[in-house]
Amino acid sequence: MRRIVFLAVSLVMSTSAICQPKNAKQSFNFDFEQTLNGMPVGWGNFGETGYKLSLDSAVVKSGKYAAAIAFEAENPGYRAWMFTIPGSYPGREITLSGYIKTEDVEGFAGLWLRIDPQLAFNNMQQQGLAGTTDWTRYEFALPMNPEKTDQTVLGGLLVGKGKVWFDSLAVTIDGKDIATLEPLEKKKVPAQLDTTFDNGSTISLPVLDGARSENLKVLGLVWGFVKYYHPNIAKGDFNWDYELFRILPSVLAVGGKDERDEVLVKWIGKLRPFEKGDATRRASAEVKLEPDLEWILASGFSDALTALLLDVKDAKRTGEHFYIGMHRGVGNPDFSNESAYPRMQADDDGFRLLALYRYWNMIQYFFPYRHLIGEDWKDVLGEFVPKFAEADEKRAYMLTVLELVGRIHDTHANVWGNNTVMDNFLGERFAPVEVEFAEEQAVVTGYRHAEWGKATGLEVGDVITSINGRAIEGIVKDWLEYTPASNYPTQLRDIAPKLLRTNDSLIRIEFKRDGTMRTTALETFEPKLLTMHNRFVSKDTSFRMLTDEIAYLNNGTLNADDLATFWETIQNAKGLIIDNRNYPQRPGANRVGEFLMADNTPFAKFTMGSVQQPGLFTMTPTMDTGKKNASPYKGKVVILVNEVTQSAAEFQAMSYRVHPNATVIGSTTAAADGNVSPIVLPGGIQTAISGIGVYYPDGRETQRVGIVPDIEAKPTIKGIKAGRDEVLEKAIQYINSR
Repeated sequence: MRRIVFLAVSLVMSTSAICQPKNAKQSFNFDFEQTLNGMPVGWGNFGETGYKLSLDSAVVKSGKYAAAIAFEAENPGYRAWMFTIPGSYPGREITLSGYIKTEDVEGFAGLWLRIDPQLAFNNMQQQGLAGTTDWTRYEFALPMNPEKTDQTVLGGLLVGKGKVWFDSLAVTIDGKDIATLEPLEKKKVPAQLDTTFDNGSTISLPVLDGARSENLKVLGLVWGFVKYYHPNIAKGDFNWDYELFRILPSVLAVGGKDERDEVLVKWIGKLRPFEKGDATRRASAEVKLEPDLEWILASGFSDALTALLLDVKDAKRTGEHFYIGMHRGVGNPDFSNESAYPRMQADDDGFRLLALYRYWNMIQYFFPYRHLIGEDWKDVLGEFVPKFAEADEKRAYMLTVLELVGRIHDTHANVWGNNTVMDNFLGERFAPVEVEFAEEQAVVTGYRHAEWGKATGLEVGDVITSINGRAIEGIVKDWLEYTPASNYPTQLRDIAPKLLRTNDSLIRIEFKRDGTMRTTALETFEPKLLTMHNRFVSKDTSFRMLTDEIAYLNNGTLNADDLATFWETIQNAKGLIIDNRNYPQRPGANRVGEFLMADNTPFAKFTMGSVQQPGLFTMTPTMDTGKKNASPYKGKVVILVNEVTQSAAEFQAMSYRVHPNATVIGSTTAAADGNVSPIVLPGGIQTAISGIGVYYPDGRETQRVGIVPDIEAKPTIKGIKAGRDEVLEKAIQYINSR
């Protein structure tokens, strides 16, 4: 999962190395047949050295040429072909297709497609295309948002070792060849034309006493409320980030709250009149979460400010908003019109406050699990005003953002991407040893390099008790506030790979083996020299028979299109184990349900946010799995889960669990369900949230709760040392005992 995010960000940061021809309709060279100086016209490339990019005339799918990438060095990384389609095109869905051939790929190869600015992305990593394969056609689609699209970038990618060829690519929009379509001409709104503070906010914060901190908290509340509730801001009439910088000096200069409220009234009043709406309107669907707006009346504001805010609250709003939208077909929030300000300097006081206000209000109005945060979110705003004010260098700013993100307790939330500040903080070198937590102890589970790992003298099952003189318990305690996750087991999951990171050439550890304490020093290496284990990506076969009577499906590698070919074997088994201790590389939950279930069976429902009433979340109808089936599976179904089971894997476990003979075995999952909504903060910081609420049909929560097993089973240190899969063993034992 982390690798997916890294590559997504790397591709986001890439730009075309050559100029595209002016006439876009004539410039598409998706079959690589137009060449100049031995390279395909219109194509650029990016990535790490050690790869050869070429046009191959001997290995082709059609025509004269295919584009190739070959690894020719010692240290693998990645390399990509890239083609940029400037502008935006009308349509709802864009599809990229093409042929790929691979040879000895260790890592993965794929087509990739990105809609800028960071609207959608796919690089086929979940399909795990590796090894040696003949020419095969691949295709995937992404939802479009033409009004917000600046450009579309696509290409072919090789991560790791081997060689890959690409040929006969095609791009269609709603089934039509993009070459037959005219690009849109987009008119910029005033918010996009305001460039006053592009080079800095000019804000310098004084030392914050209690009164100033309170005034800045109030400003954050009011700024975010007006941003999402005022109709003229929704139209894009104002750059609301820069309006913050315009009002900040006046708020900082006030002598008391009455003067502060007067400043705010004049500020909001300049936003021009708006039409009043229906203050009594109610949602037509079942309400899960009401907007949290009681603070307008409870904060002790002046009568004038209170009345004005209530008028804004009751303004007439449409479902369109410049700063916020809802993704089509899903309903998770779309924050893609927010500026990342990548050149922001960490010592810019105004932009740091903007980061706090932006994130806090996104959570306040569009986080479906705001009610599960566990504390009053408004108190968190007040707590972090002085923290952001003081975080005036890169590392401090980054860690303050990370601490804030951690307070929403969402495993989808973190500081993601190829972030050099975070990399330096965590450590840019790694020991060649894999560590996971078992029995709440740091246990060696494998090697990141076979030769160097064994050379450490560590063995699978060794328990690391201290690192550089610090006990593991203390290290974990320090890391918790910087490890966003929905529950403690998932925090341990994410802390484990960080334990043996450092900027030093050696790490000194103390470890226990068979009751005896030992010490050693571990040499560290750059990550590109190691094979970093990704627990989310399974390499296991999708189907096998464990015994004559027990079938096994690996949800991580399962292609639901293959089910029919081996279902006859499964149908006669007395037990079926579905392993969800991974992340699904292909969709397939409902297809599995078609074989498992006798009829359509409800298994989940969702909450959706509202652009018209920010902060409101309403329930959708239930979603079903299965269909009419005269011969449903009658044996026992066991679903295996653990802390790696996250998001789509949790959702699919919910669908499998409604089988009448289903049992969940394992341990609590990552407890982060719902489609992810990316967020950017000043300084180019990338984070995300779970964007929709996911619930059982009876309304029970999944966020922070996870998929709770019917039978708990966890790996033990003894079992890890012996190379056993104790959770799978428990499932087999359960089926055989019935």
